[in-house]
Amino acid sequence: MRNGFKVWDTDTHLRPTLEVLEPYYDARLRSRLPELEQYRRVIKPEGDERSTRTPGNHDYNFPGYVTYLRRLGQAGPSDGPKDRTVKKFMGSRQPSVGTEDADVEARIRDMDEEGVDVQLLVPGAPKPTLLHDAELEIGFVQAYNRFAKDFCCHYPHRLKALLPVLPAAIGDCVAEIKKYAGEPWLVGVWPMVGNDHPLDHPDLEPVWAAANEAGLAVVHHSVANTPPYYPGYLDLWDNALLGRAAAHPWGAMRAIGAFVGAGILERYKALRFGVLECGCGWLPFWSRRLDDQAAYLGGTAELRQTFGEQLSGGRFFASIEVAEGEDMIKMVADFMGPDVLMYASDYPHPECHFPESVAHFLEWQTLGDDLRRKVLWDNPVKFYGQP
Repeated sequence: MRNGFKVWDTDTHLRPTLEVLEPYYDARLRSRLPELEQYRRVIKPEGDERSTRTPGNHDYNFPGYVTYLRRLGQAGPSDGPKDRTVKKFMGSRQPSVGTEDADVEARIRDMDEEGVDVQLLVPGAPKPTLLHDAELEIGFVQAYNRFAKDFCCHYPHRLKALLPVLPAAIGDCVAEIKKYAGEPWLVGVWPMVGNDHPLDHPDLEPVWAAANEAGLAVVHHSVANTPPYYPGYLDLWDNALLGRAAAHPWGAMRAIGAFVGAGILERYKALRFGVLECGCGWLPFWSRRLDDQAAYLGGTAELRQTFGEQLSGGRFFASIEVAEGEDMIKMVADFMGPDVLMYASDYPHPECHFPESVAHFLEWQTLGDDLRRKVLWDNPVKFYGQP
């Protein structure tokens, strides 16, 4: 709690290193590990690495990742250090070492320092997507789920998690949903559909049915330069600024259009759908444009409600970004209504303003106490459930 406000941080990250995840491998995955030895790399705190993952441990660096190394105004990337993207840490000090992969007690101390009561942990399992091997992909997801359960169960009412959903392994992922349904730490599912599998594809119908039955939220969380990539990732002229500025919102726009336009919220009455790490300032424009284009072009299911009605109807939610500022947050709340936006910090990534993220948000006096209370707590509770 901070200044009398309960706080649910709806977008933080958990990314175990290989040493941390290894005890959770099953026999099938363990038998495949020698094939992946060539991709192991050591975690280093220098450069754009974060000390929030245990230095000296390892992760995988699978081939084919997009790096976006060109600076605007240059003909192409060079070997100079200025051409490499180094994310500036936006807070006054780094979060504690190990909080993103192993040290749950340090994470709780960081939460207490900021005044955060509950965190939503976005999954960070190894993604061998570029190897096109469904068995490896689901093996790492299942290992991550077992790890996330143990991590969160130290403080199941303060640490909440999502289950990843893979288009290549729908049956296995539905089984994971049913396996963990009802656990106090589990609040939602994250379909990692990428660019080759539409979010509205009928293959995903068993996922929506299982999430609906379990009372779980469905989350879109944008990704950067790692698979399954954001849309248009090859159309950004090899520049990281263009990628993060344009493609994060576009990924969320596409997800909203597909999910709502397919009538999924209308078919499954218990589902809630939300977008994380994509900002919110574009929501009023997108809501209006979807309604206009649906009337003009069609291309949706036979919807009983418009996009605008569904996005402001109490079952759609979006996390804010602190950089959007007080005036933009107020504008979106005035347009969409007070029951859509949720507080988020992106802890422990460099974009977070640790340990001042909550304090910075509470400086926005023009939002008023009622709206701040909704953004910090009431709306996350409606989306994810009572902690």
